[in-house]
Amino acid sequence: MTAEPQTATPIPTPTTEPIYSRPQMAARSGIDARFIDRLCRLGILTASADDRFTEGDVRRARIMQALDGTGLPLDSVAEAMRAKQIDLGFVDDPAYSHFAGLTDETYRDASSRTGVPIELLLAIREAMGSPPPVAEDRVREIETGVIPAVELMVRHGVRPAVIERYLRAYGDNLRRMAEVESDWWMSDVIQPVLASGGGLADVGPRTADFANALAPLSERLILALYHGHQTNSWMKNFFEAFEAGMTAAGIYTPNDRPPAIAFIDLSGYTRLTEDRGDAAAADLAGRLARIVQRTSGQHGGRPVKWLGDGVMFHFRDPGPGVVAALEMVEGAREAGLPPAHVGVHAGPVLFQEGDYFGRTVNIASRIADYARQGEVLVTDEVVAATDPGTVRFDPIGPVELKGLTEAVPLHVARRVGEAGAKR
Repeated sequence: MTAEPQTATPIPTPTTEPIYSRPQMAARSGIDARFIDRLCRLGILTASADDRFTEGDVRRARIMQALDGTGLPLDSVAEAMRAKQIDLGFVDDPAYSHFAGLTDETYRDASSRTGVPIELLLAIREAMGSPPPVAEDRVREIETGVIPAVELMVRHGVRPAVIERYLRAYGDNLRRMAEVESDWWMSDVIQPVLASGGGLADVGPRTADFANALAPLSERLILALYHGHQTNSWMKNFFEAFEAGMTAAGIYTPNDRPPAIAFIDLSGYTRLTEDRGDAAAADLAGRLARIVQRTSGQHGGRPVKWLGDGVMFHFRDPGPGVVAALEMVEGAREAGLPPAHVGVHAGPVLFQEGDYFGRTVNIASRIADYARQGEVLVTDEVVAATDPGTVRFDPIGPVELKGLTEAVPLHVARRVGEAGAKR
């Protein structure tokens, strides 16, 4: 009684109806029948009078297998359940439907049916954060939601290497989202139940309404945020396509300016982490993130990645990038953050899997390391690509930067009218 291989979206199965025989239970969960027997002997699973199991039992068995793999003694879990200190009834709730079982189809079968190279199908499970499977493993039910999109991309000629990068990038960023969600669920939902005197057995019943109501809303939230980012990214494609078409038609001359990469760092962040603890450091990083997200967007840039004590940015135009850097340094000071310092360099970059690579990135990072507190340092390339107006540049000469073989001429960026400090 498993989902048909062709089903793109798993059909919900009642979680409390005893429908699986013992062999079906083992097949559905992908767990050895002897482990199922062990869970029954411990009382963690309870079969019906005719020796059948529920969809909820499938979820419980998979959770227990994972716990057993981490070394948690299952006999102690069973003892806690008998003492009503732990209650696993919560996994019957709709919010836990993602703990689904396996289909009848192997990856090899799915590859033959869809025409998708088997390596891409195997990459799906890796993109979901699980160990890589082999061709004869059965496809997980949740993975059937991914296969049709991959099949369509293959059919339309998207290269396998590109699809694999696509899966990895999506998987990595969604992993971070899931980890953040798990963290706040523990700190702001589970811990308050325990702090109020409740036990582990109380967590599920007390949080069930919230969990079941939040699950569909979270999916809508994720899609809405994703669509917002899609809009911004697609606008970039529109611009580049229109620019290329108008240039080819001879009715437009593009501004031949390279993009800029900037790094902003907080001075003393590592020491603050040691002195005040991780929570205080995380608070500082969160406040910095709010400042840089808002400021970079106002000047045509975007954060590429957070680096603990700082952020890496991409700006299509170096000039607005310098203005954004100055505003971020000022914003950090006004927000009571440790002094910020920024390095900016303009030049060609390689884009891959949502990140930028190359010499331009390396130089910008080294400049940020060299900058003093409150400074925005830029290269000749940035100066040449910045229109005069609200920013001026005070040269400080060639500087030997760590990891670079040649000295790099640098300039301190300042607001027009701002007094320069001696370096």
